[in-house]
Amino acid sequence: MPQGQVTSVPEDGLTTRQRRNRPLLVVHTGAMKGKSTAAFGMALRGWNQGWSIGVFQFVKSAKWKVGEEEAFRALGWVHEQTGEGGPVEWHKMGAGWSWSRKRGDEEDHAADAAEGWAEIRRRILAEQHRVYVLDEFTYPLKWGWIDVHDVVDVLVNRPGHQHVIITGRDAAPELIEAADLVMETTKVKHPMDAGQKGQRGIEW
Repeated sequence: MPQGQVTSVPEDGLTTRQRRNRPLLVVHTGAMKGKSTAAFGMALRGWNQGWSIGVFQFVKSAKWKVGEEEAFRALGWVHEQTGEGGPVEWHKMGAGWSWSRKRGDEEDHAADAAEGWAEIRRRILAEQHRVYVLDEFTYPLKWGWIDVHDVVDVLVNRPGHQHVIITGRDAAPELIEAADLVMETTKVKHPMDAGQKGQRGIEW
């Protein structure tokens, strides 16, 4: 895609404008870091367009301090106070529909994950947000806690103009097949290879 040029033009009956503005299903997968960071970067662009942003973090504990969360909450406040950008909602699965908020067996965790997906599905059908970031969402799919076929059906047939960005390792083949954009992160070098742990401002 040199200089942003498309490699081919499909015979789909759409105009260039219609094709350019299609809502996208995006998957960031792979073993290396940066998947969530890239997703939040896309959400930041959406916020700048005045779009409603909904972030739903699976797996990450409510106790973890995530730098992007503080930044997006601040941007949500900016929107409320000045009208700039768009509204922001940030839901950690440890603060709402969480398997990390309480003790329980795998059956409990699976039920909580399914409850979280049910809420996201409801919002998608209601066209509540313009951009959804489903962070680490590949894991409950991989573990069988959420039916991947139901997820793909809802996302492929979602109404309106809603972008959905999913992150996490080991994305299901069905999800990859349905996505418009798939990115796979691979490691060339990492500070941990030299015994260096994660640091403030870089990992969180």
